[in-house]
Amino acid sequence: MKLASLKHGRDGKLVVVSKDVTRYCAADNIAPTLQAALDDWDRCAPMLEALYTDVEHQAVPCERFHEHDAASPLPRAYQWADGSAYINHVELVRKARGAEVPESFYSDPLMYQGGSDGFLAPRDPIPLGDEAWGCDMEGEIAVITDDVPMGVSASQALDHIKLILLANDVSLRNLIPGELAKGFGFFQSKPPTAFSPVAVTPEELGEAWKDAKVHLPLKVDYNGEAFGRAEAGNDATFSLAELVAHAARTRPLCAGTIIGSGTVSNKDADGSPGRPVKDGGLGYSCIAEIRMIETINDGKPTTEFMRPGDTVRIEMCDAHGHSIFGAIEQVVEKV
Repeated sequence: MKLASLKHGRDGKLVVVSKDVTRYCAADNIAPTLQAALDDWDRCAPMLEALYTDVEHQAVPCERFHEHDAASPLPRAYQWADGSAYINHVELVRKARGAEVPESFYSDPLMYQGGSDGFLAPRDPIPLGDEAWGCDMEGEIAVITDDVPMGVSASQALDHIKLILLANDVSLRNLIPGELAKGFGFFQSKPPTAFSPVAVTPEELGEAWKDAKVHLPLKVDYNGEAFGRAEAGNDATFSLAELVAHAARTRPLCAGTIIGSGTVSNKDADGSPGRPVKDGGLGYSCIAEIRMIETINDGKPTTEFMRPGDTVRIEMCDAHGHSIFGAIEQVVEKV
């Protein structure tokens, strides 16, 4: 099934969305918000599934679903933690700041705890205070869990993944080195994240959901041109279930926890870091990667970070070309 939150107060209004992401039916008689549904998932999920079936069969009154009216599926969350499933991305961005990748990163994922007190809606602008901060998009897959006990295995964690969505984990690249040099992680360099208009159950993805990975290309368009078409199921060192298990190693996770994959990133067919889409490659899900490759090839980067007026669109389509999650579509705005 497909769920969304219409803009309404701080926590949105829960709705069930049609498979083609064009219609919705209010679900607030089942649960007022998505967080409330996740808190009581065993009771709410069957009723929401039944409503989804009725929406598909046009057995209940529906209204037109406008993605501009959608908040993040969880407009705020108890926890948002972002991992590092795609080591190719980690290798490139660390090279960009002259840092080596420790061997442990290939067996023990990176993870940081992001700000979850408020997310950008999927069509909200990206606020930018200073161009010198180096604003970058990061196209990702994310999952939402129910209550996850401490110490679960990856196979056990898989059963706790209830919803899947897309993310734009905005980064301020030029602030990152100074923050990490303090030895205490990201904070100012990680402004609010945006998520897709719709979150879907794993079953909705069919055969594309395999081994706790989404086996479909992530489409990233930058200023109206194809920028990234990375295959989300390829080159992932860690599955989404492994990332959930990593987050829960020493603490339980409460219902509504969001865990991100990190930037979706592929190597080229010959094992090289990758080529732009215009050159026949799969491109990139963030600007930092192409800047690093430009530095390798030309001695310096030429692609600028995002500036006010620049646009990014992040979307994933099924095998028939139909949008699964709706689209994150944002413009950078000076504040």
